[in-house]
Amino acid sequence: MAEILERSGYLVKVRVEVPAERVAQGYEALLREVAGRVRIPGFRPGKAPLKVVEARLGRKELLEDLKERLLDETYPEAVRELGLQPVSARVVEASLEEGAPFVYVAEVENYPEVRLPDWRSFTLEVAPVEVTEEMVEKALEELRQRYAELVPVDRGAEEGDHVFVRTEEGAEFPIDLSKALPHVREALLGKKAGDVVQVPVLNEKGEKVREVRTEILEVKTLQVPELDEEFAKTLEAESLEDLRAKVRESLKRQAEAEHQAARERAFLDKLAEGLEVDIPPSMLQAEERHLLEHLAEDLYREGIPLEAYLKALEEKGELPKFKEDLRQEALRRVRIALAKEKLAEELRPELSEEEWQAYLQSVARAYGLSPQELRRQMGEGGLERLKASYLQDKAVREALAQLG
Repeated sequence: MAEILERSGYLVKVRVEVPAERVAQGYEALLREVAGRVRIPGFRPGKAPLKVVEARLGRKELLEDLKERLLDETYPEAVRELGLQPVSARVVEASLEEGAPFVYVAEVENYPEVRLPDWRSFTLEVAPVEVTEEMVEKALEELRQRYAELVPVDRGAEEGDHVFVRTEEGAEFPIDLSKALPHVREALLGKKAGDVVQVPVLNEKGEKVREVRTEILEVKTLQVPELDEEFAKTLEAESLEDLRAKVRESLKRQAEAEHQAARERAFLDKLAEGLEVDIPPSMLQAEERHLLEHLAEDLYREGIPLEAYLKALEEKGELPKFKEDLRQEALRRVRIALAKEKLAEELRPELSEEEWQAYLQSVARAYGLSPQELRRQMGEGGLERLKASYLQDKAVREALAQLG
């Protein structure tokens, strides 16, 4: 039997009573389970009388184990019975005596109730991006640079060239003069294929410690194709004007997508800002941990432990600001997540089986998996969460369509 003793916002105090008969049955089952694995001198494994096992282990200790087992069994039953959606919980009182019911009281942080603002009255001041001819020309220039090729030249190396070298140890590699260290670039500028130079090696203080005999094997420069009809045809365009038109159309689609994304961000920010909700601390703490885990992964790729990063912030006196920024970002993300969830409940966007399968295929392709492999890896729970996320995003798009 379960009942709500108090309710204040997200905090709910719950009393659960487990009947004495179930307690007795649970104790006997626990005792038999323990008796099957404990070794007692004078008895074969699993053959010692229950009373002997009980005396050996101690009734008090067994009752403590039973208490944990009954909590694990009955707490999920109780919150389902009461229609709660726990975020976290802690037991504040528990009483288990021989021959009596097991009674405990838990403080539950329940999933918060959410009320959306009047989003249909929102005005989103997000100006669309106009595609200009200057943007088209810039995109064409980027295409030219992307299709540029390194070609050998019979002259001294110049800024931006690639110099292919062989060191006295026999190692061969290219050096991009635009990215080379100043002393290396200075040693190689003006040198031609066949030249031999001494390239200095500097220590951490910038002092020369030795020189490396280096032979110039080849000098190459980046040759950018002309923006002409021939170049257009290599990109499967019928003509240069056709290429310009295709680039312009591509930029327009990109601008429209960016405009839609900006509108979605503005809408979600306003929705989250006007949300009426009392957020349980455990939800914020979980999101903060999630953000820290992502930061730790990013730092790991750079070879920096999270602990070292946090210590450096502390030494610079920046740790309090970091923690506050982390808390505010966690709060923003939780509010947006709750707002999207509530919006989906309100609008109830439809999702056909055909649309869902098409979405699953696109997700699978993004991860380099087959739809079957994606299903297997995600499991039923993961697929349900993915579907809920898709429906929430669809609800946002439908809301924006209503705003016009």
